[in-house]
Amino acid sequence: MRLLLVEDDNHVAAALSAVLARHGFRVVHARSGEEALRALLPDDEEPFGVILLDLGLPDQDGYEVCGKIRKRTVTPVIMVTARADVRSRIHGLNLGADDYVVKPYDTGELLARIHAVSRRTSTGEDTGSVPAVALSLGPVEIQLPTRRVSIEGEEIQLTRKEFDLLALLAQRPGVVFRREQIISEVWQTSWEGTGRTLEVHVASLRSKLHMPALIETVRGVGYRLVAPAAA
Repeated sequence: MRLLLVEDDNHVAAALSAVLARHGFRVVHARSGEEALRALLPDDEEPFGVILLDLGLPDQDGYEVCGKIRKRTVTPVIMVTARADVRSRIHGLNLGADDYVVKPYDTGELLARIHAVSRRTSTGEDTGSVPAVALSLGPVEIQLPTRRVSIEGEEIQLTRKEFDLLALLAQRPGVVFRREQIISEVWQTSWEGTGRTLEVHVASLRSKLHMPALIETVRGVGYRLVAPAAA
């Protein structure tokens, strides 16, 4: 997989590039926001599978660069930040980042997050694919344009937020979504004070779909959808 590393510290970039190369990544290094945006211009090279974006850039605010990247490509973006507060992380997610790591980070954790976000596309690398309009998860059918959900042909009535929550998890089955990420994407707000609302909606979905095991709780982290086997 081809990976764009946006990092202004050459020593950090060299060390990280060496680690990533040992795990099969072909790294392109950009030292500034401007270099990163230029690297995203169309060419004959294979598209990037993931963008690793350090927010401490010399020429532009990292959050601003994240927003510009998202307007140009759907390639997954992982922010690298020294800011551990929740508000900063949620701000980045609202701008279109797919995940984040906080410095100092464990290399194993970083690799796991890279592989996780790359699963957002069907091939893990084809970032130009068209999003699906229907999702089939065993007996569960989700029609995204019409916002309808059915089980073995029988339509299930969901509220707007219940549908949004289910659709978010179903587009990346098996991938763990953090609670604050779900709140940011579905409720368009911060985590504070909304945690109980998320729990209630998850419980309601499990009940309405008659599939308690469909949405799995990952203790201390969030939730993931476990795709059921077809009947």
